[in-house]
Formats: sequence, structure tokens, C-alpha cells
Amino acid sequence: MNGFLPISKQDMQDRGWFYCDFLLVTGDAYVDHPSFGTAIISRVLEDAGYRVAILSQPDFRDERDFLAMGRPRYAVLINGGNIDSMVAHYTAAKKRRSDDAYTPGGRAGKRPDRAVTVYAMLARRAFPEVPVYLGGIEASLRRFAHYDYWADRVMPSILESTGADGLMYGMSERSVLELARNLKHGKKGADACVGVRGTAYLAHDVEGLAFDAVECPSYEDVCARKADYARSVKTQYDEQDHVRGKAILQRHGRRVMVQNPPSLPLTTTEMDHVYALPYMRAYHPSYETLGGVPAIQEVQFSIIHNRGCFGACNFCALAFHQGRYIQARSHESVIAEAKQIVQMPGFKGYLHDVGGPTANFRFPACKQQEEHGLCKNKRCLFPSACQNLEADHTDYLSLLRALRQLNGVKKVFVRSGLRYDYMMADHNDAFFRELVEHHISGQLKVAPEHMSDNALYYMGKPSFSVYEQFRERYARINQKLGRKQYLVPYLMSSHPGATLDDAILLAEYLNRVGYMPEQVQDFYPTPGTLSTAMYYTGLDPRTMQPVYVAKTPEEKAMQRALLQWRRPDKRPIVLAALKKAGREDLIGYGKGCLIRPHRGEQPPTAAKKPSAPAKKAAAGRAPARTGMGRPSAPKKKGWAKAKRKK
Repeated sequence: MNGFLPISKQDMQDRGWFYCDFLLVTGDAYVDHPSFGTAIISRVLEDAGYRVAILSQPDFRDERDFLAMGRPRYAVLINGGNIDSMVAHYTAAKKRRSDDAYTPGGRAGKRPDRAVTVYAMLARRAFPEVPVYLGGIEASLRRFAHYDYWADRVMPSILESTGADGLMYGMSERSVLELARNLKHGKKGADACVGVRGTAYLAHDVEGLAFDAVECPSYEDVCARKADYARSVKTQYDEQDHVRGKAILQRHGRRVMVQNPPSLPLTTTEMDHVYALPYMRAYHPSYETLGGVPAIQEVQFSIIHNRGCFGACNFCALAFHQGRYIQARSHESVIAEAKQIVQMPGFKGYLHDVGGPTANFRFPACKQQEEHGLCKNKRCLFPSACQNLEADHTDYLSLLRALRQLNGVKKVFVRSGLRYDYMMADHNDAFFRELVEHHISGQLKVAPEHMSDNALYYMGKPSFSVYEQFRERYARINQKLGRKQYLVPYLMSSHPGATLDDAILLAEYLNRVGYMPEQVQDFYPTPGTLSTAMYYTGLDPRTMQPVYVAKTPEEKAMQRALLQWRRPDKRPIVLAALKKAGREDLIGYGKGCLIRPHRGEQPPTAAKKPSAPAKKAAAGRAPARTGMGRPSAPKKKGWAKAKRKK
């Protein structure tokens, strides 16, 4: 149907198919765009000569939709969608969301909770003899025993709970093709995963492993002891490297979960080929009468030019999913995609984004990574930029310049994931200057996340002083160019390690610079991150030292409310937070006060000193709280200016 892959028996018959090789089941609507994992995997298999049918958002009450297109020849492939189904359904406060951007018309409720698990069980009922393999972010981050925030308990590997034959984690173009070849040559079930990088499977013993292996604490051990859980997560992160990483074993009762080492990165030529496949770059036409698929709006006129992120923030799953090694497309490939976009209906001359997980990474952090892999116990940008880091925006700038010159392109925006600490490590102002001049429109969004170095330490983010330097540099360049553009900071509350005192320090800072964020993200303990391990165990897996964790709804609400202290609805909880922290000095009429006392009530007569942080940081020391004094820039300089409602 207009170049889309079959989504029904009729579509298959129109192609002259009596069967499909793979039935690809997804929790999202079918969008044939390279920003969607379903589109990439299906087109990669099609390109290799396999017949692929798409089953999107099937009825999860029974298996009839699975049976509709007939038994697939080789396997059922299952993913929960572009984002975790539980994240799609629930806020960080575990409240049910009212919409779903990956569903036609934005309707909620079209996929089940824990979609991968439900679909896998239905596939087993529909086709008892057909292998079932899992993939995508939901399965990838649950491949080991993991803490589940929504159930508030440790769950086994998703392979154990679903009974699936295997799992592909990370970006799976290589692993899915190797798996497909093994199935074609007669291998079955978990045997098809043996020796395939980027896959995991359950085995009865550890005989015949294709790779050297290390063992992490068992499912039973991580359920029984939180210290074992933290050690398990540390081992898993240590081995997520395609050069030096080993297979990881985790026992589940009488069986053992085997994770093979990560897939080898795609070369530039291979990545170019993947993005040159014949995507329709749109949602399936059958959704038009339902209102379309809202998620396409953010990516339809955008381009992904890279993969991976060596920033590796502790609360982000990228290091555990895509990995820290950077892969990038060639200029020719990106420009060819831009030329396609220019010809698309509805394109008005604006490329909405040329980015990726981190927009301004175009090559590995240093030459050593190509031969030796990424350092096991070091980060490229934390706590400060590594001396071996090669911070250079020349290639990215050259790409943006080439895109600006294309006929039909009025403006090229960079909107996703700029690492400001990487920009500060590059002492050449050329990229910074042209970014400000050509690639933003009024606002630049960046993610300092917090301003307390205590909180930033546990987030795996650089000192706030780096952000302050970036902010001032941004203001200077804007002033030199005669622009009035602002920074919009993403901020997070209640991250493990962040205390009520830290939240008050951030509120004081925001008050001084005259900015209150419209939105604040509460820390969300999703599977597969170091921060989630801290949240569950109260330990930092990097050091095994205790970490303070705000877990009660009351304190989480206090930390969040403090960042939006001006909102009238937040007043009662802000008052309670300041009194709990012994900071009544911030209740009054002075310039530094956050809120005024109740009418007729006198403000405190004596200012109280701030209390000490609740917990010391890991490694037996409290990280230096640099950058917390009064900023040198004038009030509001460099921060977002509130828009007036017309």
C-alpha cells in the first residue's frame, strides 16, 4: 500500500505473499520513518531479502490479531514501541497519562502495560512452535534482573517472565540480520542467539559460550540484598563496551541468563545504507481518518546524524542501550536525506533538528577508544573533561553550513541534546558563534539539571561552574551579534543524592536570576540506569557508599515545589519545606526571600543559617559546591524570558 510494508492479510495477498518470514509486533502505530525502531528493523530485514509484516498495537485481550496474517516462517519479533510502555502510560508520580503520542489520534489505552510481556505471551499462544524474540528499549533495559518502580520490587529478566527465546538489546541492525541468518540455516530458539553480539538468551548451563564471560549476582541474590543489586548493576555497566566488554551471566534459579557482548558499531558506510532505505517518512495512511500519529510532528522534518553518547549521565539509559561509542553518518548521506525532506508535502523551509542522542558529537571522544574501547572506570566529561578528550566541532559545523546552502532550506535548527560542557571544552568559538547566529530561534534548550554540585555529582553531571561559564559565554556572543536570545534550562528534582537543602539552594539561585521554570522533571526511576540503582538500594554503585534518597511523596513534592515557588498553588508546600529545613529566613519581604508570610503574620525576626546537607557524597567527601554564589551576569541575563500572553 503505497510502499508501506503489509499490515494485513489483504496487503500480503496484494504483494503475492502467502506467508511472511517475520511478523514484527509493536506497541506503537506503524510509522515508516527512521526515527522509529520498527521502521529501521523492518526495512533492514526487507533489504536483506526477507518478507516482513507489521502488526501494530494488536488487541491485547486475545491472540486473534496475531493469527490474522498467518504463521510467520522464521519468528515473531516484538517491541513495546519507541518508548517504554510504562513510561508512556504513567508519570513519575505514577499517575495515568491521558494521551499517547505514538497512537492514532493521540488516544491512550491502545497498548497494554508492560506491552512486550503481554505481546510475547499472546504470540506464544498463537504460534506455539514459532520462536519469539524481543527488542526495543523496553526489552533492552529489562534484560537483567531489574528494579521495577511501578511494582516497587525487583523483577527477573524479561526473558524469564515472558518465556521468549531471545532478546536483542541496543541498536540491532547487525544482530537481527545475524539472527535471521541463523534461523534461515535451521537454528531454533535460544540456539540462534549463541555467538550473536547484541543478544541475550536463557541457557541451562554455561557450556559452549562463544565469548569470555563474567558473572554478576543472581536474581535471587539481588532480590535478597541491595548491595548485591548495586554490584550487579556496576558489572553490567562495566562490560557494555564492544571492544573490551565480556559476556555477562546472571543466574535465575536453575537457568542462567547470558548476555553476549554489545554489537559492533556500524561503520559510516553501513549507517549511510541504513538511512538510505526506502522509508515512506510518514505514518500509515490507514491512520489518517483517526487523526494521524502525533509523534511524527517532532521528527518529520528532522534528521538523525549520529548515535551513542559518551556523556553518560547516570539517570540516562543511553549508555546501557545505545552505548557510549559514537557512530555518525557521512555528510553526503545527511544532505541526501535533507534533499528528500525539501520535496516533502508540507515542508516550509525549516529543518527542525539535525541531531541525535547528543547533537554535537560527531566522532569518538578520543583515538584510544577505537582500539581499546571506552575507559572502564572513567567518564569522558565527568567530573570534568578528560585530558584525552578531542573537543572539536569543525565537522559538525561544516555539515550545518552545507545544509544551510541547500535550495529550499530557509533555516536549520539544532534543538536536541547539545552538551554544553563539550562545547566549553572546545576553545574555538566558531561553532558557538554560528549556533547562536543561525541555528536557534530565540531560545536554546540545555540541561544543567541542577545547580548544587552535591546533586550534580550523583547525576554524573559536571560542576555547575561549567554551566555558569557557558551561560556567560552565550550572553557575550549574543551581545556581540546584537541578538536577544535566552537559555531554557532543563531542571530535575528529587534525584538520588539531592537533599531538601539542595532544592532550596537551587530555588534561591533561580530567584536571584529572576527565572522560574514552567516545567520541572521529577526524577523517574526507569529500568537500567545507575540512578535507579541508587534510588532502590540507597547505594552508589560506583563506590558502594550510601546515598540520600528522597522517596516519600511529601519530600518529593517539596523538592519539586521549591523550583516553582512563585506559583500560588505551591505556596503551602513551599512554606512547609522551608520550615522543615529551618530556612524561615527565606519567608519575608527581602530581595532574597522566596515567599511572603501570610497576611497579618510577621516574618521571622532572625535569619537562620542553612542546615548542612543530609548526607555526604560518595567517596567519603562532599563535592565542592562551586558556582553557588551570586552570578556575575546581570539579572535575567542568559535565562529564558517569560512570554507574555496575548
